[in-house]
Amino acid sequence: MKKIFILLSLILVVSSCTVQKSLYSWGKYETTSYNYLKNSDEKSSQALIEDYKNMIENQKGTRNVPPPGIYVDYAYLLLQVGKTEEGKAFLMKEVELYPESKIFIDRILKMLEQ
Repeated sequence: MKKIFILLSLILVVSSCTVQKSLYSWGKYETTSYNYLKNSDEKSSQALIEDYKNMIENQKGTRNVPPPGIYVDYAYLLLQVGKTEEGKAFLMKEVELYPESKIFIDRILKMLEQ
């Protein structure tokens, strides 16, 4: 009986040490977003845009979709450089993946129409 308890305890300890895969992969987002906020120049802006593209196209998380808000952030950058239609398309993709953001996105779209 004691051997069974020890064996079960050992199995429990070993199985709890496994590494879980995260829901989303963030790429170099932390570094590029920091550089963008710190410098706010063309080079850091382009690096952030490239990182967003990479996160959207090469998602390695368990959900295989970009993290919440990434489409909105990417759309914001596109709107800043004058790519209005492409930016609006990414705003709508955010609503498709995360319907709870609809109220927020609708407000942004309404502001863009003014």
